[in-house]
Amino acid sequence: MGPVLGGLILLVAAVYAAAMTWLRAAWIRETAAPKLVPGTPYSEPPIPEITKFPAWVLGVGYSVFGFKHPASRIAQERTPLPTPNTQHPTPNTQHPTPTANSPTPPPPTPNSQPSTPTFSVLIAARNEAAHLPALLAALAAQTHRDFEVLIADDHSTDGTAALLRAAAATAGFPLRVVPLLPHQTGKKAALAAALALAEAPWLVCTDADCHPGPGWLAAYAAHLACHPAANFVSGPVRLTGPPTLFQHLLHLEFAGLVGVGAACLARQHPTMCNGANLAYRRAAFAAVGGFADTAHLASGDDEFLLHAIHARFPGTTSFLFDPAAVVETAAPATLAALLRQRVRWASKWRHYRAAAPQHLALLVLTANVALAAGLGLVAWQSSSWPWVAAAWATKLAADAGFMAPVLRLLGQRRGLWLLPVLQLAYAPYALGVGLTGLRGSYGWKDRRVR
Repeated sequence: MGPVLGGLILLVAAVYAAAMTWLRAAWIRETAAPKLVPGTPYSEPPIPEITKFPAWVLGVGYSVFGFKHPASRIAQERTPLPTPNTQHPTPNTQHPTPTANSPTPPPPTPNSQPSTPTFSVLIAARNEAAHLPALLAALAAQTHRDFEVLIADDHSTDGTAALLRAAAATAGFPLRVVPLLPHQTGKKAALAAALALAEAPWLVCTDADCHPGPGWLAAYAAHLACHPAANFVSGPVRLTGPPTLFQHLLHLEFAGLVGVGAACLARQHPTMCNGANLAYRRAAFAAVGGFADTAHLASGDDEFLLHAIHARFPGTTSFLFDPAAVVETAAPATLAALLRQRVRWASKWRHYRAAAPQHLALLVLTANVALAAGLGLVAWQSSSWPWVAAAWATKLAADAGFMAPVLRLLGQRRGLWLLPVLQLAYAPYALGVGLTGLRGSYGWKDRRVR
């Protein structure tokens, strides 16, 4: 009995490892590709890794997530988006080309700005007076200057409103404060209120407690110039915090979430993204009805929108594989804060319409629970230990192989040695968060949310 059950655990680990290998290949392909020059035609990069792995590895990758093989969808993904007049403007094309009978326009003045900014940065803020000064300083330091910022104050009870009013008068960039009406509450309502006043064709979102680097918007501008048909772009997020064991484990686990979400986007089958760093085309947002379908859900302003845009415009969602685009945010300081955050995230999965996120969550949970069960199996049937040991080695090796390039892009080169520790804690953690998330009720920002 022991070897049979141990073999089943090893099989689960092997399926998980095959899926992670499949995702790692997409990550490597994107980060190893040469940087495109803005203004040059973009073509879908080749997928050379299809010939580098056994067929069963690729088959597992596509079947586990419910995906089609690239050959069956490549023509669809290369079809230009049929939405005229919504393309991202490239440099020096803001004004019409003069004809022989039209007057020659005057040359631009050195510090002139186009009438419409490239980006409208949307931020929802509630009781963020302690964090906003750092965010405003980071926005003022952006090397790409063609942007405006709209911060929606979600009925803050601290000094957020006064701080924003003062900043609007002194900021070195266009800043507008958007107060919400009494019936408007929550992040989606705040973002929608800010979007209603935004002027740019592209909307870039981050959170009030985040800190983007100086090249953040420049990285988005370069990406969009090379991907003119893009409709949604997810960016990398890195946690910060004191150098404790708890924080190191959080950083490693969170980096894994970022990495898997990025790799799934590279495979053009999105699963997750993070509202702390993303951008979407205003026209695409309107085409899918914005947040209308999920307005009754407090969370999910990021992932539900990603799935809706991908379903409406397949092949136009992507990840920004650029270290300059990394946005930092503080990790939860305590275990209780972590659990509150992850329960909020987990409360969304019941409402996913796309199959890929559900398949991914089931695969990850099954693999982690199987390894934890394997330890109990060894205690009960000692003859199973070679199989269980092989399962642990298989999964940890797959995780290490996937996480190494992810940590390099995020600038967190250390931490792989903590994978066994994280593995021991992950099964009860994931089960507890998942079951608690089924309730659909949690506390957030001094509110009780359902």
